Amino acid sequence: MQYVQIEAARLVNSVMQGRNLNQALSESLRRHSKFSPQQRGALQDLCYGALRHYGKLAFMLNKLMQRPSRDVTLQHLLLIALYQIQFSKAGQHAIVDQAVRAAKILNATAGGLVNAVLRNFLRQREALLEAANQNEESRYSYPRWWIDTLKKQYGEKAFAILEAGNLHPPMTLRVNIRRTTLIEYQTLLAAQEIGARLVEPDALIMEQPVMVDRLPKFKEGWVSVQDAGAQYAARLLNVRDGMRVLDACAAPGGKTAHLLELADIELVAVDKDEQRLARVNENLLRLQLKAQVICGDAATPETWWDGKPFQRILADVPCSASGVVRRHPDIKWLRRASDIDSFAKQQARILEELWSLLAIDGKLLYVTCSVFKRENQQVTDAFLMQHPEAEQEKLNLLNEAQLLPNEQHDGFYYALLHKKN
Repeated sequence: MQYVQIEAARLVNSVMQGRNLNQALSESLRRHSKFSPQQRGALQDLCYGALRHYGKLAFMLNKLMQRPSRDVTLQHLLLIALYQIQFSKAGQHAIVDQAVRAAKILNATAGGLVNAVLRNFLRQREALLEAANQNEESRYSYPRWWIDTLKKQYGEKAFAILEAGNLHPPMTLRVNIRRTTLIEYQTLLAAQEIGARLVEPDALIMEQPVMVDRLPKFKEGWVSVQDAGAQYAARLLNVRDGMRVLDACAAPGGKTAHLLELADIELVAVDKDEQRLARVNENLLRLQLKAQVICGDAATPETWWDGKPFQRILADVPCSASGVVRRHPDIKWLRRASDIDSFAKQQARILEELWSLLAIDGKLLYVTCSVFKRENQQVTDAFLMQHPEAEQEKLNLLNEAQLLPNEQHDGFYYALLHKKN
């Protein structure tokens, strides 16, 4: 475990220096190919958990140390150990012992410091937690600007949004209705003693996450893993047989596949990331679905569009991803307040460009996985002001355009825009 602790400390440090967690973790697992499945799982848990609660952990660590260690890896090793003590089920003294051993690997003289800090935490835990909860940045583990933005937008609801972002995300399934029904698939799961319950719009939330190879008929394309909130997209677009449909910014292809599962359509999937487009093709192959997959930028359709209009367009645009931080906790520490305006400008450009590809009487669904209004309704309102032929329609499955994160789904924004005659 001490080697896992050290690697987790290095990864958390790299994220706080500006690296994407998924990329850093993937590279780490390739380097440590001899790690057992248990070690690999533990490394992922330590990284995600420590970043999820980084604000609270860092606050308490600062209280425990008169001055931060100059060795940033040692500093983050202490933070990893604090996370284990506070949030894991492992024995406290075993955690301290492993952390001391890890510290000695990093620095032969550091074991005493780590032992003293962690044992001091065990003695002062209640007082430290109480102090951390008096400060919003440490209590909720978000940057100040993020907290203030949500409070301004949502008032008291902001705190539930912040707390939802620190939950462990559920594993949710989308059933391929071309192959089976929700009830039939739920029965298949039950036969293997895998519990799952139905939630809106038509999703199955697992009682406990499992490896996908344990899911019945997964390889045969009967089911996919997709958040319940994301499953609204294809249904809100209301595609019908024979339609020509564009999925812009399509990778990794979950919504692409869902659209094809719902109707026999001519679908064009576009994304500018060639590596991520490979995931789209893999999903289509497993699900036995067909689409035209193009590497191209949604903001410059003149480089890939064939001139034939679309009856439906899904514009799942790049955004802050503030609605999915429980799946990507590094986002909280990598984003800056200034990024939101940058995203909004990019989103407005993509929306403008894609609108020209939409047929008269067609519909475009503007989607983000953000909870910030600057990327959502403000972008939509500005677009509607410039386009009198555009009308924002009421959503038939949702009461509001903004879907806030909770225990069942992530946070999304949906705006269905109709191009009138």
